[in-house]
Amino acid sequence: MEYDDAIKNRLKRAEGQIRGVLNMIEKGQDCRDIVTQLSAIRTAVDRSIGLVIGANLKSCIEEQLEAGEDPSDVIQEAVELLVKSR
Repeated sequence: MEYDDAIKNRLKRAEGQIRGVLNMIEKGQDCRDIVTQLSAIRTAVDRSIGLVIGANLKSCIEEQLEAGEDPSDVIQEAVELLVKSR
């Protein structure tokens, strides 16, 4: 599976945010600001998870349908991954 640049860029942005939070901690900044940034990071990661699962689900369903197979198991697995990620 190939991932598009949007997913990669989203994760690189989260990586930069993590470095920023570490810097904030080292400087002893207010915990409210740190928690705000950590929440933004969590949101970015959660959205990335959704994009990855969605892209893979689409690809897997297409493969199942082309093979004349029922995609129910693939859909169930995607749902379980989403639930597990929370």
